Amino acid sequence: MECISIFDMLKIGVGPSSSHTFGPWRAGRRWIAELKRNNQFNEISTITVDLYGSLSLTGKGHATDIASILGLCGYDPQTIDVSSISSTIDTIKSEKVLPFNNELKIHFDPKTQIIFNKEFKDFHPNAITFSAVLKDNSNISSTYYSIGGGFVVQEERKRKEKKMEDFHKFPLPIQKATDLIGYCTSKNKKVSEIVLENERSLRSDEEIDERIGQIWNVMLESMYTGCHTEGTLPGGLNVRRRAFDTHKKLIGPKTYTNPTEWIEAIRGTTVAFRQILKWVSCFALAVNEVNASLGRVVTAPTNGSAGVIPAVMMYYMVIENHDANFDDIKQFMLVAGEIGSLFKKGATISAAMGGCQAEIGVSSAMAAGALTELMGGSPEQVVMASEIAMEHHLGLTCDPIGGLVQIPCIERNAMGAIKAINACEMALDNDAANAKVPLDKVIETMWETAQDMNTKYKETSEGGLAIKVSMSDC
Repeated sequence: MECISIFDMLKIGVGPSSSHTFGPWRAGRRWIAELKRNNQFNEISTITVDLYGSLSLTGKGHATDIASILGLCGYDPQTIDVSSISSTIDTIKSEKVLPFNNELKIHFDPKTQIIFNKEFKDFHPNAITFSAVLKDNSNISSTYYSIGGGFVVQEERKRKEKKMEDFHKFPLPIQKATDLIGYCTSKNKKVSEIVLENERSLRSDEEIDERIGQIWNVMLESMYTGCHTEGTLPGGLNVRRRAFDTHKKLIGPKTYTNPTEWIEAIRGTTVAFRQILKWVSCFALAVNEVNASLGRVVTAPTNGSAGVIPAVMMYYMVIENHDANFDDIKQFMLVAGEIGSLFKKGATISAAMGGCQAEIGVSSAMAAGALTELMGGSPEQVVMASEIAMEHHLGLTCDPIGGLVQIPCIERNAMGAIKAINACEMALDNDAANAKVPLDKVIETMWETAQDMNTKYKETSEGGLAIKVSMSDC
C-alpha cells in the first residue's frame, strides 16, 4: 500500500467539493505539467474538457466546470484569492479566452468546450478528460480520476513506483488498525507518537509543525468567517446561512477583534449542555457554509466533510481544555490523519464510490479517535471511538439536492461532529478489551456496503432527497 501522510488527508483547498472541485482543479494543473514534460504545452491550439459520471451529473452544483477552468489557468487552490474567482470566470466566459497557465491566450468557450457526459468510466465514477488539438492538427488527450479527498490519479499510475519507495521509507508501515495498535503496544507509545515517527521520515519537525499550523489556521479562519458572514448561499437553493444567527445568540455581548481573541471570548460563555451542542453545530455549519461559497477550507478528509474535525477540535479548546495549545492541535491532527488513512487504504473517502458514509462517516471517525487521545484515552480506546463513530454512519447515502454541497451536506457535518464527541465519551467509559467490533472489520464492512449501494445514492443526485425535494420546493 502507498504511504499516506497526514498531509495527504488534510489538504488546504477551495470548496465546495474535494472530489468534484479540488480534484478536477488539481487535474488541470497536472495536465499542464504533463504537457510541459512532453514539450507540447506551447503547441496547444484548442482545448476540450470532458466530464464523466458523477463529475458530470453533479458537476454544475459542485462547480466542477469552474474548478477545471481555474486549474487550466494554473491557479493554486491553496493560495488563490477566493474573492477573485467570480470575476476571473466571468471574464473568461465573456471574452471566450483562456489564459492557459497564465502564459498562453487560447480561444475557449466554456459553454461548448466543457462537455458533461452522463456515462461512467470503468476505473472510477469521477473522470475528467482533457483533450487538445496541436498546431500540427494532431490530437492528444489525458484522463484523470478524482478519487476523493482531492486525490487525483491516472489509470496507469505513473507515479506509483515513487510512492511505493516513499512508503518503504516509513519506519512503521501501517495497513490496518491492528498494525497501529501493535506498534503502540510494543513501543509503549500513543497513536500520535507512532504517526509522528512516520511523518519524520518524510519531513523535518519544523516542516511538520509549519504545515499543521497552516492547516489549523485555515480551519480556524473558516469557522471565524462562517460565523461572521450573513446572507444566502449561492446556487439557487436560497439556503440562508445559519452559523451567523446561531453565533450571534451564543456569543452575546462579548467583544474581540480576531480569531485568537474570539476563542477566549467563547471560553467565557455559558457552557450548559444545550449551548455546547449549539456551539459544536455552529462551528461545523460555519465551515461548510464557507465551503459552499467557494471559500477556502481543509479537506478533512473531504471538502464536503470539512466541518467535523475543526468543530471537534474547537470544542476541545473552548469547552474541555482552556489551556489547549499548538501541541494539542498537533496531537489531534496526527491521530485524525492516521485514522483517515486507514479508511483510505481499506475502503474509500469518495462519496461517488461509497456514499456519504465515506465522507461524514470517515471524518466523524477521524475526529472521534483524535479527541479520545486528547482526553487521555488509550490507543485501544482511540480505535474503539473511531469504530463507534463509523458504525453509526454505515450506509449513509450521498443525495445532494440540485447537486449542491448544501442540503443535506452542511447539516450532516454538525451531526458528524456531535457523534464524534459522543463516540469518544462512550469509548472512554469502556474497557476497549471488551469491544465486540474491531475498527478493521468496520472498515471492511463500510467498503462492502459501498459496493452494494445503489449508484443513485452515490453523489449522482439521482435518488433520495435529491429527487424527492426539487429546486422549486426550495
